[in-house]
Amino acid sequence: MKKYYVLLLSTFLFLFGCKNEQTRKTHTLFVGTYTENGSEGIYSYHFDSNTGELGHKKLAAEIGNPSFVKVSLDKKYLYTVEETDRYENSSGGVAAFRIDGDSLLKINSDATVGAHPCHIGLSKDGHFLAASSYTGGSLTIFGLDDKGALRPNPQFIDHKVLDTLKTSHVHSAQFTADGLFVADLGLDAVKRYQWEGNEFVPAEQPSLDMASKAGPRHFTFGQGGQYLYVINELNSTITTLQRKEDGTYQEVESLSTLAKDFTGESFCADIHLSSDGQFLYGSNRGENTIVIFKVDQTTGKLSLVGRESVKGDWPRNFALDPSGDFLLVANQRSNNIVVFKRDKTEGMLQFLYDYELSSPVCLEFLE
Repeated sequence: MKKYYVLLLSTFLFLFGCKNEQTRKTHTLFVGTYTENGSEGIYSYHFDSNTGELGHKKLAAEIGNPSFVKVSLDKKYLYTVEETDRYENSSGGVAAFRIDGDSLLKINSDATVGAHPCHIGLSKDGHFLAASSYTGGSLTIFGLDDKGALRPNPQFIDHKVLDTLKTSHVHSAQFTADGLFVADLGLDAVKRYQWEGNEFVPAEQPSLDMASKAGPRHFTFGQGGQYLYVINELNSTITTLQRKEDGTYQEVESLSTLAKDFTGESFCADIHLSSDGQFLYGSNRGENTIVIFKVDQTTGKLSLVGRESVKGDWPRNFALDPSGDFLLVANQRSNNIVVFKRDKTEGMLQFLYDYELSSPVCLEFLE
C-alpha cells in the first residue's frame, strides 16, 4: 500500500510539472541601444511571463545607435532608427529587418531622413512608416512594400518652416483613424496631418498647442481615441486632451509628474497606458522614477497613485509585458534593464530583477 501511495504521488508530481511546463509562456523582447558605450546594436531576450526573468541575451542585429525599434503589427518585421547625423547630407537612417525567431535579417535601409531620427510610427495597415528626426526638425514618411521593405522616394515634412521663433524638434508620431499625430518638442505642439490625394497634408485642426516650453515628447490614446495623453519632457507634465464630436481635441488638464518635494532637474521620457486603460505610467529622467496615475473612465482625468524608483539612472523607454503583470524599464546611464511586478488592481510596482546592458533605450516585445 505504501508503495502504491509513493507511486501515486510521483505520478502527480510528474503530471503537475508537465502542466506547469506547458503553461510556461516565453516572449521575445528586442532592445534598442546607443552604441558609443560598448553596445553593438539591437539585442534580444527571452522573457518569462511567469517569473519576470530575462534570459538568452543575444545580439540580434549589429547596427549603429538603434535607439528606437518598432515591430510591425503582423509581427513579421522590425524597423529601427539609426540615430546619427553621419550619413550623406548630415542625415540619419532607418533600417528594415525581417524577424527570424530572436534574430533579425536586414531587408534594406534608407538615409533620406533628417539628422538624429529618434522614433518610428507604423500604420496599422502596414503601408506607412513615419520617422521623426529630432535635430532635423522633420518627419519622413516611407511607404512599405508587401515584403516589409522601405519604398524609395518618401514624403518629407519640414517642421522648421512652421515657426520662426522656436526650433523644431520632432520627437514622435502615430498613425490613427483620424490621420497622423506628430509631437514636436521644440514647437510645443502636437501637429496633425490627414491623407489627401497621395500624401499627408495638415488636418483641419493642424495643431494641438501645449504650454510654452512644455516640450511634448511622446503620447498615447485612451478609450478608443476619446482621450489623448501627452507627456511633456521640459516642464515634466502630462497633458490630457479630450476628443470632441467634430474630431478636434481640447485640453482637459495638465498635471506634474514629479514629487512636490523634488528640487532637482528632471525631464520626462516615455508614457504608456495599461491594456485595460485603468492606469497611466510615465518615466522621469532625473527624479529617476516611474510615476503612476489612475485614469477616471468617465472624465479621462488622472489621479496620482504613487511613484517607484527605477533602481537606476536616466529611465528612457519602458514597456508593459504582454500579460500586463510586469513593467520593464531601460535605464540609459546606469546601463541596466529593471523588471517590476505590477499590481493590476492598484497599479503599483514592486522591484524584482536588474539586468546589465550598455546604454539601453527602447524595449519592444514581439508578441
